[in-house]
Amino acid sequence: MSRYVDPVSHVLRHVWQDGKLIDVEDQVATETPVALVYNGISHVVMMSTPSDLEDFVTGFSLSEGIITSPKHILDVEEVVTGKGIELHVTLLAEAFSGLKERRRNLVGRTGCGLCGAESLDQAIPEPKSVVSDLQFSHIALQTAILGLSNWQELQKQTGAVHAAAWCDKEGNILVVREDVGRHNALDKLIGAKARGIFTTDGFVLVTSRASYEMVSKTASANISLLAAVSAPTSLAIDLANECGLSLVGFSRPDRHVIYANRQRIESK
Repeated sequence: MSRYVDPVSHVLRHVWQDGKLIDVEDQVATETPVALVYNGISHVVMMSTPSDLEDFVTGFSLSEGIITSPKHILDVEEVVTGKGIELHVTLLAEAFSGLKERRRNLVGRTGCGLCGAESLDQAIPEPKSVVSDLQFSHIALQTAILGLSNWQELQKQTGAVHAAAWCDKEGNILVVREDVGRHNALDKLIGAKARGIFTTDGFVLVTSRASYEMVSKTASANISLLAAVSAPTSLAIDLANECGLSLVGFSRPDRHVIYANRQRIESK
């Protein structure tokens, strides 16, 4: 979590039920603006849950192409202001030089991660090909699907966050990152992987739809399988086929649907 801001907020709610109005305390997911400031220059503001923020800034920087290695980040300082949180990131000079050349100003939202892109070429860049010979089974997918809810601690408390889970080849869930934004949850997981918090081979399971950007971020981390609880979009399927990522949607108990590169998923 953030060192300073609790990801769960306590509020008073008024429940009308059976003809009576009852005042009770509730737990809701904290949503706060998180500004990413690289070498003193503000780059982007994302609406996020203030947890695992170093994972978040690492994963976002990698999946957005700002850095190519977590070693390019020299330091991250968290500053809480009256309006939100600033993450002051110190980049190596080479990485910062590249950022200045391609920098865009955007305000992130929990819905769309492409808002603010300045051109179609910038919004839909050439996909990064996945290089992997990993194989997975339908049983492994179902093992992860059945176990996911047990790992969603913030969701249990608030009912308002998405999760991105890292699952090993057998479908055992090892790490989960949660956030009000599905893109942010995935960035946090990618950041945790890049920082070496887990090193086991595996795949990603997310509690959201599979959008173009979710596929793009997963492929950028050379992860070969993305499974989503909800549906994929047409562009997500096209990108997954193009970059060699196996894409699974409607991941539910006793049922899941393969939309791209089914050869990586064995029947056993």
